[in-house]
Amino acid sequence: MQLAKVRTADGIIRFGAVAHGKFHAFSWPGTLGDLLAAPNPETLTAEQLAANPNGVPFTDVTILPPVDKQEIWAAGVTYKRSKLAREEESAGAASFYDKVYSADRPELFMKASSWRAVPTGGKVRIRADGKWNVPEPELTLVISPALKIVGYTIGNDMSSRDIEGENPLYLPQAKIYDGSCAIGPVITLVSGMPPLPEVSIKLTIERDGKPAFEGTTNLGMMARTPEALVEWLGKEMSFPDGVLLMTGTGIVPPDAFTLASSDVIHITIDGIGTLTNTVA
Repeated sequence: MQLAKVRTADGIIRFGAVAHGKFHAFSWPGTLGDLLAAPNPETLTAEQLAANPNGVPFTDVTILPPVDKQEIWAAGVTYKRSKLAREEESAGAASFYDKVYSADRPELFMKASSWRAVPTGGKVRIRADGKWNVPEPELTLVISPALKIVGYTIGNDMSSRDIEGENPLYLPQAKIYDGSCAIGPVITLVSGMPPLPEVSIKLTIERDGKPAFEGTTNLGMMARTPEALVEWLGKEMSFPDGVLLMTGTGIVPPDAFTLASSDVIHITIDGIGTLTNTVA
């Protein structure tokens, strides 16, 4: 089962389920936060889907980021490829990234508040003061206030590699700015996902209508489990409306590549779909 937040043709924002190509608005829960607070979100989703069988074509609604009050957090250096990329950015910081990759404690940072999230079809941005910019395609966990993984969506953690490479303390500026976080298009509940180690992630970047970069990875390459990341995120932190957590990237374009205005970014994850954004 999948969930979505949309704007209908009459301009009303609704939360509901996506099934068989149709969007089925819920009467309750009205938001993702309501669903995450429920004792059994999957059962509640099934009940609402049965109670609202007459959906509208999913193509007739505007897809919004599937969040409301949730913060969006991110984990770094969870794949070996990401560790190597961070070391390539800054030789002086290589030992720090190596330690993060192998340490018990992961790198965690707040990526965006919900109102900063960009939907599928929306425009992401590259910093005007950054010269080496890339998307980072990431499986994103949808987590309840009780720190249970309820579902999964797709995240694009836009990053300025030159800014982070100049000094690791500049990571917030490299990672957190207007248009740096895209989420969507839907949330797949846990029962609807294939076994995670078998799930593939594909990144395609188009420029002038042609592929400029393509890369793939799979979740079996992650050095940390989603459950371990959630456990660390929940240490000394509470999330009364739930939280989203990007789990790091295993796809890094070559050093010579940087995003340009009008590039189109497609991130596809098995069991979820495709998040598509254009660079503003």
